[in-house]
Amino acid sequence: MTFPAAKPAFPTGVYGITAEKFSAGRTNIEVAREMIAGGIRLIQYREKRPAKSFAEMLAECRTIRALTREAGVLFIINDYPDLALLVDADGVHVGQDDFPVPEIRRLIGPDKLIGLSTHEPAQAAAAVAAGADYIGVGPIFSTQTKEDVCAPVGLEYLDHVARTCPLPFVAIGGIKEHNIGQVVAQGAATVCLVTEIVGAADIAATVRRLQAACLASINA
Repeated sequence: MTFPAAKPAFPTGVYGITAEKFSAGRTNIEVAREMIAGGIRLIQYREKRPAKSFAEMLAECRTIRALTREAGVLFIINDYPDLALLVDADGVHVGQDDFPVPEIRRLIGPDKLIGLSTHEPAQAAAAVAAGADYIGVGPIFSTQTKEDVCAPVGLEYLDHVARTCPLPFVAIGGIKEHNIGQVVAQGAATVCLVTEIVGAADIAATVRRLQAACLASINA
């Protein structure tokens, strides 16, 4: 008898996202390799068109998929469920204006993770009802990483999600080494830092330091 593959578990600690624009001249592949060397457990590939063609993104994702699979690291693709299917990624992350979660589930099947960005309590509740596997909570603080980002939601929304949402969640937006402990203390077991990692002179060492700070705050 054949059983369906189990859906991967959502990890705690640091959630990495590629951002070549902020990577000090390094490619997404180089950054992903360094993140893995630092012990990261999840990498999201985020690349907005028209900066790169789909062919370029596909080639990058195939390489990163091979790297993450060999290291046992989860690989999530932002926005493009078709790209995720082509490289057999572990899941897809989408925003409020992207394809609805039920439609993405029809495309990628039951054994892949679907993450949904949320910015307010009503969106968190809707994500649960729609069948998301985890949600993004943010931006917690002001951020320049995304051009179309909404105003910061602050720690109040993060506290609401930590107290009421049954799904795993990742806090994101303006999080740095100096405030990661504050975010974790508010209930976030998974935290995303973008420029703090991809722009670091030593990415692997930075990931190790941030991971240790995050886990220390979780266990405090």
